[in-house]
Amino acid sequence: MPHPFLLLRSVPVRSVAVFSVLASSLLLAGCAAVVPLTPAPDATNVACADVIVHLPSSVADEAARETNAQATGAWGDPAAVLLHCGVTVPEPTTLPCLNINGIDWIEDDSDAPTYRYTTYGRDPAIEIVIDSERVSGSTTLIDVSNAVGYVPATGACVGAEDLDLPTDGATSAP
Repeated sequence: MPHPFLLLRSVPVRSVAVFSVLASSLLLAGCAAVVPLTPAPDATNVACADVIVHLPSSVADEAARETNAQATGAWGDPAAVLLHCGVTVPEPTTLPCLNINGIDWIEDDSDAPTYRYTTYGRDPAIEIVIDSERVSGSTTLIDVSNAVGYVPATGACVGAEDLDLPTDGATSAP
């Protein structure tokens, strides 16, 4: 039979070990689940890697989450902001275009209160989907602008005010 002192000494060690396992399990259970996303068609574009490694740890005061797809990002629990790099580069559109921190974004509010912002004049294009009931679109775009800036601009949005239109009474040259 083991010495009584050894039995007493092993009880606290076992308790500490059991407590450690339980505490670790509780901490892991408290972590947010991985956000399931689908990679965009051009997610393997090298420029997307530059964007993803520079994404902020929080956007609009929402903490970053792990995703399961290449060239994606997510923030909030539940996710309030989703990012996909490598989406189809948008064609000219009549949707509103916002310039935030030197980056042009096409704003699609057709699913409001969910808004979709897509970079314009950058290849690969980046799409941000936000839940406007939980986060601000402008704050979100400001927060990701540094990372998105790693994709160089090759074009910019233009509006009617950017065009030289003939004025009344103007004549054309013969």
